Amino acid sequence: MIKDNQVHLNRAHVIVDALLVAASYIAAYFIRFVLLWGDRPRTGILSMRTYFMALYFLVPGYIFLYYTVQLYTSKRAKRLWDEFKDIGKANILGMIAFWLVLFFFKQVHFSRGMMAIFFVLNTTSTAFAHMMLRKFLRFIRKQGYNLKHILLVGYSRAAEGYISRILDNPQWGYVISGILDDFVPIGTSYHGVEVIGGIEQLEHYLEKHSYDEITITLPLNDYDRLEELVAQCEKSGVHTKFIPDYSSLFPSNPFTEDVQGLPVVNIRYVPLTNSFNKLCKRIVDIIGSIVAIIIFAIPMVAAAIAIRLTSKGPVIFKQERVGLGGKLFMMYKFRTMEVQSEKEEKKGWTTKGDPRVTNVGRFLRRTNIDELPQLFNILFGQMSLVGPRPERPQFVEKFKEQIPRYMVKHQVRPGLTGWAQINGYRGDTSIRKRIDYDIYYIENWSMAFDIKIIIGTFLHGNKNAY
Repeated sequence: MIKDNQVHLNRAHVIVDALLVAASYIAAYFIRFVLLWGDRPRTGILSMRTYFMALYFLVPGYIFLYYTVQLYTSKRAKRLWDEFKDIGKANILGMIAFWLVLFFFKQVHFSRGMMAIFFVLNTTSTAFAHMMLRKFLRFIRKQGYNLKHILLVGYSRAAEGYISRILDNPQWGYVISGILDDFVPIGTSYHGVEVIGGIEQLEHYLEKHSYDEITITLPLNDYDRLEELVAQCEKSGVHTKFIPDYSSLFPSNPFTEDVQGLPVVNIRYVPLTNSFNKLCKRIVDIIGSIVAIIIFAIPMVAAAIAIRLTSKGPVIFKQERVGLGGKLFMMYKFRTMEVQSEKEEKKGWTTKGDPRVTNVGRFLRRTNIDELPQLFNILFGQMSLVGPRPERPQFVEKFKEQIPRYMVKHQVRPGLTGWAQINGYRGDTSIRKRIDYDIYYIENWSMAFDIKIIIGTFLHGNKNAY
């Protein structure tokens, strides 16, 4: 099985990457000096041999960079996009290092254009090769090969969360063989994964079965046994992981600091509390909202005319929402419903087939045109292009008591679109799931993430829009 030859697979992976570096470099040479310009090296310009001598340093250098960005660590649970970013990062560092070497040795004749071509070829070919490897591994895992068998020690919320994620991602190739716990009856099942024995039987299961991994998922009140269990697992030689049962208190990427040797974990790290990040996002919001207002001016005028001609009432609907820091603001939308009293309006949000929605309003909602007036909220600084959707005050008061971490969403500006919305959590859908997506966005914000969400909004941003 491939699992038994993982070392050989990793070595083959390194060899393929090394060959791609060499092939991309050679191809870049011929594209630069033969195909495009046709000016083969002449007297006074570096020879082909000199160019190819650089491969003795370039190939091992790039493999070292790939190791540095952890390109050869297990990528079962790693997203393809993250792997692409690592490849891009390594290649950018490689280019910078190469140009610095040329500058240091005052090598002015070495073609920078050729190296730029190499950068493009090597980045794209390596990314493609790694994507194909993922597809290959996914295929053989479906055939029952290259699987990792896991035993969970302790039944807890952490165990349930881990099981759910593994079952939602069969391409990872994880198989959970069972759970050991002293307080949950044997035979208790969670999504098909059963409690098969007590924790005191761990040594027996380690001796009788060949597990690839032991994952300790003890409930919080059993942490006094943690040191003993870790020692027992390590004694068996099986790779051991620990998933804390209090992970719901911490961000997905914990932010730690060192206080004279004492590790301190911040309960929540919000990148947008950084002044520079905040400034960058605000600049993008201002420019983006102005450009969008210009681009969508005609659809907005057409929507206003259609509303005016087909139903009585104002064109713009204003509603109080909770924004950054819990402050209230008036959010603008095109009116898509019949005019209601304030009491009726507060009854609840729109549901599928809601009779209050007008015919024109239904089209505006389905196409998200009804949200375009919020571009002015963005321009005024009350909202952002991307962020958690703002909610009405009465629902904020209700949800903050019912849903843990709900108020975290108010640490950033609310958005016209968001990570939860492009994943279908809008309107009459699970608030808990929506908050999970919002918090993930808040903790993992980056400009690239915002761009990804904006693109996703155009591709499939109308999920559950009614």
